[in-house]
Amino acid sequence: MLEKIRAARFYKAGEPLKVEMVPLPELEAEEVLVDIKACGICGSDIHIAYEGVTPTAYTPITLGHEASGVIESVGSKVTDWKTGDRVTVNPFLTCGKCINCLSGNSQICLSRRVIGIHAEGGLAEFLKVPAKNLIRLPQPILFDQGAIIADAVATPFHAITKRGNLGGGEKVAILGCGGLGIHGVQIAKICGASLVIAIDTIDQTLEKAEKAGADEVINPLREKTVEKIKKLTDGMGVDLALEFVGLKQTIEEAIRCVRIGGRVVVVGLGPEIISLPPPTQFVRTELSLFGSYGSTSLDIQKVIDLVASGRINLSESITEKFPLEEVNKGLDHLYKKIGNPIRIVIMIS
Repeated sequence: MLEKIRAARFYKAGEPLKVEMVPLPELEAEEVLVDIKACGICGSDIHIAYEGVTPTAYTPITLGHEASGVIESVGSKVTDWKTGDRVTVNPFLTCGKCINCLSGNSQICLSRRVIGIHAEGGLAEFLKVPAKNLIRLPQPILFDQGAIIADAVATPFHAITKRGNLGGGEKVAILGCGGLGIHGVQIAKICGASLVIAIDTIDQTLEKAEKAGADEVINPLREKTVEKIKKLTDGMGVDLALEFVGLKQTIEEAIRCVRIGGRVVVVGLGPEIISLPPPTQFVRTELSLFGSYGSTSLDIQKVIDLVASGRINLSESITEKFPLEEVNKGLDHLYKKIGNPIRIVIMIS
C-alpha cells in the first residue's frame, strides 16, 4: 500500500493549488478509504481559492467536496461496505445526534463540517470518510457524473422537493441556470411543474436550459424579468421561485415574481444584505422565503435513482475534464467562465 498520495493543496487565496505528496490517511474503526476516481469543482471552490470569502478550517488543506470512487479499504467496525464497492460521497460530516440530524436535516447539523473546507477533500488520490457518508453508485453511472450528483444535482433537488415543496401542476421560475440551476430545470419538470421559466444573462446558457426542459426563457439584459413572468402567468406570478445566483438583485426579483401566497427558495451564496417587502405586504401576501443549503444522503440516493432510471440526464452536464495535475486550469476555466461551463470535473485516476 502507498505511504504517500497526490493531493491538490490550498495554501492561500489568490495562489494556485499545489499538487503535492501527502501521507495516506489512516482509518478509524468506522471510516472507509475511497480510491477517488473523479471530483467536481464548483463555485464554493472559487470562493475559497480565488476570492477568499469562504475560509477553510486550516491550511494547507486538500480541496474538493464532489467526490466518487471505489472503496479501497474499510475500518474494523464497518460491515455494510467492502473493497471494490462503487460510491458517491456525501460531503457533510455530521454528528447524528443534534436536533437537526435527528429530524432528518443533517445538512444543517449544529456541528456540521464539509470535506474540502473543514476536513481533507476529494482532490486527492484517496479520501477517508465515515462509512455513513457513502451512497452506492450503480454501475451504469459514470464516476464523473457520480461525483457531481452529490452537490450540483442533489442541492437543487433538495431545494425544489424539500424546501420548495413543489407540487404537480405548479409554475416555477429558475433564476440562474449555471451548474445548479440547469439541473433545477430538469428536476422541476420531472416533479410535475406545468411551467418552468429559466432566467439567465447568457444566451448559450438559456439554450441549454431549453434543451433541459425549460418552457420559457428570459434574458434580463433584454427583458424585464418580473414583467415577463407576470405576463406568462396571466398577471399572477409563479408558485415557486428558486434563486441560484446569490445576488441581492436576483433574490429581490425572485420575491417580486411569485404570486400572492407564493414561495421563494434562495440557494445562491453571496455577501450582500437583501431587502424584504414592508411587513404590510410581506404579511398580507403570506410570502414564504426559505434558504436551502446542500442535501442529505437520502436526497443523494433519490437523485442517483433518477439518474440510473434515465429520468435525469447528466450526459451534457460536464463541460470539461482535467487530470489532477491540471486542477488550476480547471479552476481558472470555471472562474473566468471559459466555455460557459456547467460543471468541470477533475479525473484523479
